[in-house]
Amino acid sequence: MYDFKIAAADKATLYRDLQSAVEGLTAGEPDAIANMANVAAVIWETLPDLNWAGFYRNVGGELVLGPFQGRPACIRIPFGQGVCGAAAETLQVQRVEDVHAFPGHIACDAASASELVVPIVRDGKLLAVLDLDSPEKARFTAEDEAGCIKIAELLARVL
Repeated sequence: MYDFKIAAADKATLYRDLQSAVEGLTAGEPDAIANMANVAAVIWETLPDLNWAGFYRNVGGELVLGPFQGRPACIRIPFGQGVCGAAAETLQVQRVEDVHAFPGHIACDAASASELVVPIVRDGKLLAVLDLDSPEKARFTAEDEAGCIKIAELLARVL
C-alpha cells in the first residue's frame, strides 16, 4: 500500500519529494499505463490548485488520452493543435499563463485558466506529454516547470 503525504514549505523540497515518490511508484514496473496512472494520482494529490493532471500518449503521431485525474477530457489531439499539440509538435515545454489567450487553445474544461505541458521524450521520440491544468491564471511558475521536467525525465526511462 502506498500512502504519500507530500507537503513542503517550499517548491524545491516539494518537487524533490514528489520526484522520489515517482521513482518509488514506477521502480520495477514495466507497464507504461500503470506508471502513468500512479504518477497522475500522486501529482493530483500533491500539487495544489489543479483541476486536471494526466497524460496524452503519442499513438501513431496523434495525442491520445492517457491516465489522468480530473474531469473528463478531450480524447484525441492532433500534433500542433492546442497547448498539448504545440508541446508534442515542438518537443518544447509549454507554460501558458492564460490559456484563453493561447492561439488555438482547445477548451476541454472551461474552468481551466492556465496550463503546463511537458513532453516526455526518449531517444528523440515523443512518448507522451504530461499535462497539468489549473483554474487559476498564471498558476505555474519556473519552479513548477523545472520540477515537472525532472519528472518527465524520470518517466522517459519507464514508459
